[in-house]
This record gives sequence, C-alpha cells and structure tokens, in this order.
Amino acid sequence: MINVSMQVRRAVPEDHLQIATLGTYEANTHRHLDWRSPLDWIGFPNYWVLEEDGLIIAALACPEEPPRVAWIRLFGYHSQLSGAEAWSLLWNVACEEILNSSKGTQIAAIIGKQWFQKILLSSGFELKQNIVLLQLPQENIRSFAMRSQIRIRLMREADMPSIEKIDLQAFGYFWHNTFDVLSRARSQAVVATVAEDPSGVIGYQISTGNSLGAHLARLGVQPEAQGRGVGTALVSDLIERLGGRQLGRLSVNTQADNAASLALYKKFGFLQTGEHYPVLVYPMNIQ
Repeated sequence: MINVSMQVRRAVPEDHLQIATLGTYEANTHRHLDWRSPLDWIGFPNYWVLEEDGLIIAALACPEEPPRVAWIRLFGYHSQLSGAEAWSLLWNVACEEILNSSKGTQIAAIIGKQWFQKILLSSGFELKQNIVLLQLPQENIRSFAMRSQIRIRLMREADMPSIEKIDLQAFGYFWHNTFDVLSRARSQAVVATVAEDPSGVIGYQISTGNSLGAHLARLGVQPEAQGRGVGTALVSDLIERLGGRQLGRLSVNTQADNAASLALYKKFGFLQTGEHYPVLVYPMNIQ
C-alpha cells in the first residue's frame, strides 16, 4: 500500500545533498550516459523528487534536451521502497506535466539495467532500437590512406556552430546534441577533431579517455560529404593520435540498425562485444 504521507514535488537546489545521497544506492539507480551529472540538472524543468517526512526517497529527472526529447537522466529510489512503487508515484506526475506542457515531446531512455526496462515496459514504453558496443582489438588495427582534399585538425571553439549544424543534419532531432552539450563534450574530450575541405568543416569526432583506454563518443559527417571517406579519415587520425597505449581499448557505440556506421567500424577491425542497450520511448503523436 502506498503511504499517503509521501508527496511528489519539483526538485530545488537545496535538494542537492539528499539526491546525491540517494544516488549511492547504485543497484536502485538508473543514470543516463550524459556529459552532465544528474545533479547538474537540478533546477531544470521535469525534475521531481518523492519525499516522505522531509526525506527524499526517490527522484526522477527527464529534462527536455535536445528540444522535443526528454531523456530519463535519473531514476533512483531508496531501498525501503520497491522500484515499481517509486516509479508509479513519480511517473504519474511526470507524464501528465510533460504531456500538458510540451506538445510533441518524446520521453526516452537508454536501458542499462534489466529492472528498469521491466518497469518502463509495464508503463507503456516501447522499443525503438538497440545500441551496440564495439571494441577494436590491438591485433585488428588497420590504417587507411587519407583523401587528398580532406584535412584533419584539432577542434576549436570557433568550430562549434558548424559542428552543431552537422550534428543535427547527421543524427536528426532525436539523437541531436545541442551546442551546449557539444561544448561540454569537447571540454571533456581526450581527442576532439574536425575534418575539413575547401568548403569548410564537413565532419567531426569527439573521444573520451577512461581507465581502460578511450571511447569514440561521437562522430558526425555532413550529409552532402558522406561517402567521401570523411569518417574513415577521422577514425584513422584518431587511432594515430591515441597511439599504441590505448588502441587495444578503443570502443564505440552505435545503433544496431545503422548499417553505414557499422560498416565503417568493421572496416577498421572493430568487433561487437555482444553488449547491447535497448532504447525505449513513450509512444506519442509527433507532428
């Protein structure tokens, strides 16, 4: 039975410590792969907490970023609750408010934990696609000659408006990274480069470092320039810049149905690890 003393309200900056403490229940927490910490979103719309007698016992954050897509960036609950109970109370409020205030917004999540997938499916979410993980074994490393008109260089702050435009053209609104997100990604990158030809910037990649090596987090090519070896040039240059120490640990994620992306990484010797992450969306009528 749901305790009537529980109430759902919007998160405020003063909740920072309690939400951070809630996040220590790792087994009961879903976090979106993001360039921001879930705590950084406090104060944005679509961030709620479940409170009982002044204690925050669950939280749900799904700010609309990019426009029209509210990714579930945090769902966590105290071990005194069941996940289904915490979700039901928060989701009833979140769903109603998002649908009423943002016409055409999709609510989505990339699933990393089976229990969260079960909860979302029971709430009417549907599978959109799967994300697969690939890794480049040391012994599979291959190099390719670069097209003469394509130049790779380090990314600059002045490139960001062009990169945001390419990102939207290449990925569409659902997977789009905004200017702010791309700027944060660049600031956290171990290697961030652009491809350019006489017309200007036509592609980019952003890779992060980790304790095991490196991860190719984002690669986009202007639609008009696709098929000209731009992606190949960017990945070749990335491998060279990383050097031998990290090459055996270079990984990348892509959509399981993205044939062009999979073909590019296969050409370099990347292999699928068998890991996959379902992408679930709450069905809505998109105009």
